Amino acid sequence: MEPFHTLTGVAAILPAENINTDAIIPTRWIVNSRDLGEGLFGVWRYRPDGTEDPDFVLNQMPFRHSRVLVAGPNFGCGSSREEALWALMRFGIRCVIAPGFSDIFYENAFKNGLLPVVLPAETVAALSERLAAGNSHELTVDLEQRAVSLPGGMSVPFTIDAARRQALLDGRDEIDRTLGLTADFERFQSDDRLNRPWIYHAAKG
Repeated sequence: MEPFHTLTGVAAILPAENINTDAIIPTRWIVNSRDLGEGLFGVWRYRPDGTEDPDFVLNQMPFRHSRVLVAGPNFGCGSSREEALWALMRFGIRCVIAPGFSDIFYENAFKNGLLPVVLPAETVAALSERLAAGNSHELTVDLEQRAVSLPGGMSVPFTIDAARRQALLDGRDEIDRTLGLTADFERFQSDDRLNRPWIYHAAKG
């Protein structure tokens, strides 16, 4: 998993509430697309004939190159499909800022290296307003300092579980963390063989 330290990039605003995983990556793109990034918000990005809808934010410049998504409350609700995270990551988005996330999406985000930043609704609205009024539409997400900042000087802190923060900084997923305990497992097994040797003898048939 790629480590996450500081991310500076274009931020797209998608303020709708309750954006569910089926909207993030519709089923037909999961089944038919080789690149899930192409299907991100597919029903909204494309017209019925397959052409792009020019009114959708991710079809506009500079938001075609967004690295951050500023979203509405309860982002990622609906089903538990992990492809929603994969689609965001394949498109290039590594951070979603919202007033809240569904529990499953929030858990899956950390497992896939995407940073979900929870901020109060009024703070998200203020960030969105500043981004919309700016020229670059960029912001910086600093995981080390736990802050989101805009070029004009606006900076807001966010909170995150310490263990999850460290895992993102190190680029370690749950498998990496488990493998890091190999020495502990081996030490336990070695001690256990001395204390309970009968456990380790195969039964004779």
